[in-house]
Amino acid sequence: MITSLSHISFGTLRRFGSSALPSALKHELVEGLRTLVRSGDLRRALSLFYCAPVELQSQHAYAALFQACADQRNLRDGINLHHHMFSHPHSYCQDLFLANHLISMYVKCGNILYARQVFDKMPERNVVSWTALITGYAQAGNEQESFCLFSAMLAHCCPNEFALSSVLTSCRYEPGKQVHGLALKLGLHCSIYVENALISMYGRCHDGAAAYEAWTVFEAMEFKNLVTWNSMIAAFQCCNLGKKAIGVFMRMHSDGVGFDRATVLNICSSLYKSSDLVPDQVSKCCLQLHSLTVKSGLVTQTEVATALVKVYSEMLGDFTDCYKLFIEMSHCRDIVAWTGIITAFAVYDPERSILLFGQLRYEKLSPDWYTFSSVLKACAGLVTARHALSIHAQVIKGGFATDTVVNNSLIHAYAKCGSLDLCKRVFDDMDSRDVVSWNSMLKAYSLHGQVDSILPVFQKMDIKPDSATFIALLSACSHAGRVEEGLRIFRSMFEKPETLPQLNHYACVIDMLGRAERFAEAEEVIKQMPMEPDAVVWSTLLGSCRKHGNTQLGKLAAENLKELEPTNSLSYIQMSNIYNADSSFNEGNISIKEMETWRVRKEPGLSWTEIGNKVHEFASGGRRRPDREAICRELERLISRLKEMGYVPEMRSALQHIEEDEQKEEHLSHHSEKLALAFAVMEGRKLGDCGVNLIQIMKNIRICIDCHNFMKLASKILGKEILMRDSNRFHHFKDSSCSCNDYW
Repeated sequence: MITSLSHISFGTLRRFGSSALPSALKHELVEGLRTLVRSGDLRRALSLFYCAPVELQSQHAYAALFQACADQRNLRDGINLHHHMFSHPHSYCQDLFLANHLISMYVKCGNILYARQVFDKMPERNVVSWTALITGYAQAGNEQESFCLFSAMLAHCCPNEFALSSVLTSCRYEPGKQVHGLALKLGLHCSIYVENALISMYGRCHDGAAAYEAWTVFEAMEFKNLVTWNSMIAAFQCCNLGKKAIGVFMRMHSDGVGFDRATVLNICSSLYKSSDLVPDQVSKCCLQLHSLTVKSGLVTQTEVATALVKVYSEMLGDFTDCYKLFIEMSHCRDIVAWTGIITAFAVYDPERSILLFGQLRYEKLSPDWYTFSSVLKACAGLVTARHALSIHAQVIKGGFATDTVVNNSLIHAYAKCGSLDLCKRVFDDMDSRDVVSWNSMLKAYSLHGQVDSILPVFQKMDIKPDSATFIALLSACSHAGRVEEGLRIFRSMFEKPETLPQLNHYACVIDMLGRAERFAEAEEVIKQMPMEPDAVVWSTLLGSCRKHGNTQLGKLAAENLKELEPTNSLSYIQMSNIYNADSSFNEGNISIKEMETWRVRKEPGLSWTEIGNKVHEFASGGRRRPDREAICRELERLISRLKEMGYVPEMRSALQHIEEDEQKEEHLSHHSEKLALAFAVMEGRKLGDCGVNLIQIMKNIRICIDCHNFMKLASKILGKEILMRDSNRFHHFKDSSCSCNDYW
C-alpha cells in the first residue's frame, strides 16, 4: 500500500492543493508510517515522511512519528522532527494534540527541560498535557516540582486517575496523604491505578505505620492485579517487614494469582534485608522460592538467578548451592551475575573469588567498577598484595584509574595486605576524593598503628567527617595508648548533631580506657551512654579486664556478654583465663565446663603465609599438614636459638587445663603463627630466598603475648622483618621490637 506513494507525481499533488488532496492519500501515508514503525524501521519511516509532499505531512503523521521516537527513546530524531514541524507552512506548533505528543516524547526520552518549554508555550492545555509533564518530573525524581505542578493543575482542570497515580509515584508521606484525600473526594480512590500508586507511595516511606496504611488500601480493593500484589510485597520489603512480605506472597500463590520476575526479586530482597526473619525461615523460604522459579522458568532470567545467588551466599552462607546455581546460569550470565558470585566468595573464599574474576576473560565480558570493587575486597582477605597489584594493573588498563570508588577499594585492599606505601600512592594520585577515600586512608594508618600520621591527614581533610572517620581516629588512639588525645576527639563529637557518638564510638572509648587500666572511667562512660551497651562494648571491656586481671569487672562484662550472645566463646574463655591468672582454678574450670554444656565452640586459631605464589594454612598443633614433622623440627631449632637470646615462654598464654609446664610449653610452641613462621623460614631456605627480608603472616584471631614476644626475638635472629596481621591490627616486627610498642 505504501509503495504506491512513490509513483505519485509530486507536481500533480501540488496542482491539487492541500484542500483538494484526497484524504485517503494522507491516511495511507499515516498507515504506512505506522507499519514501518511497528516493524522497528523508524529510520525508513522518517525518510518516507521527509520525502513526502508537505501537503501529506498531516498532524496524525507527526503524531505517529513522535510516538515512535518516544517508544524507542530516540531523542535525536525526535528533536529533528520537532524542528521540521516549525518549518511547516501550515504550522502545527500550536496544535494541542501534537503538543501533548511532543511533551510525552521528551518526557520518555528523559529531557524534562524541553518538555517544560513546550508546555509553557502552549496557548491551551488539557488534563493530558498536565499529566504528561507531572509524570516527567516524577520519573526524574523531582518530587517537589511534580507536586507543585499537580497543585497548579487543580486551578485549571480536574485531575483524572492517571494524573493522581503519576504524582503519587514520587510523593513522600505528607504530600501523598493529601493526594489520597483528594482521590477520596473525587471518587477516584477505587481506580486500580490510583490504588496501586497509593500502596507504592506508603511503602516508600520505610515506616511500619505507613506500611499498614498501604495494607489498608490493599485489603479494601475489590479487584487486584499482579501489580497490586507486587506493590504490596515491595511495600512490606521497603519497610523491613520480611515476614509480612512473604505472607502476602504465600497468599498470592495460594489464590492462584501467579507471579513474575518483579515478585521474585522483591521476595529475595525481603529475605536479604529483613531483620525479622531467623536463618531457618530464610533457608526454608529460599529453597521454596528457588523451586518455584525453576518450575516457572524464571530461574533462567539473569536478574532472578543473581538475586537467588545473593541470598544463598550472604544470608545462608551456602556456597555449594550458590555456586551450583551460578554454574546452571551458563546460558544467561552477564557481568551483574559474575559480579554477584565474585562478591559472594570475596570474604569467605577470596582465592575462589579471584579465580572467578580471572574467568571473565573467557566469557568476553568487561568488568565494571562494581566488579573491580568486589574482587579487590577479596584481595584484602589475602596475605600479600600480589593479587591486588595484578587487579590494579587491570583497573588502569580498563580505564577505571580515575574512578573514586575503585581507588577507595584499592586503598582498602593494599592496607589489609600490609602495603601502606601503595595506599599512600593511590590516595595521593586521586583527582577527586570523597569521604570514603579519606576514611580509607585514615583506617589504613589506624590498622598499622601510625597515630602520628593519621592526625595530620585528618587535619587536611577537606570534606565533612562522618561516623566512620571518628571510628578510625578513636581506634588509632586506643591502639597507641593516646588516651587524652582520643578523649579530646571523642568530646569534639558532641559539638555537632550530625557527629553525635554512636555505640561503636563508645566501644572505642571504653577500649581506650580499659587498655590504659582506667576502669573507673570506663564504667562511668558505660553508665552515661544514651543507649544500651551491646556485645561489642562488653567484649571490649572483658578483653581489657583479662589483660589487667580485673576479675570483678570482668565477671560483670562476661555475664552481660553471655546474655547478649550466649554462643560466643569469648566470654567463657576470657573469664576462665581471668580466674586462672588469679589462681582461682576451680572457677576457671567451671567457666570452661559451662561452655561445654552449652556446646559453645571456640574459634580455632588459624594462620596463613604465602610462599612461591601459593597460600599455606596452619592450624594450632599443625593438624592436617603432611609436612608437620619437618615444620616442627624447624620450629624446635628456632626456639632453641631464641632461648639462647633469653626467650622464656609466657605460660599464661597456654590453655589452663594443661597441668604440666612442659606440656604448656609444647602447646605454646605449636601456635599456628609460629608454625607458619617456621615453614616460611624452611621453604625460603629451599628456594634460596636468602635476600627476601620480609615474611608476611595473617592470623584469624588476636596474637597472644607469648607469640608476640617470640616474633620480636625471631625478627632479630633471622635478620628479617615479620609482618603479622591479626584480627585487630598489623604488627611490624623488626630487630627485636614491634610497631605496636607492646601496646595492643
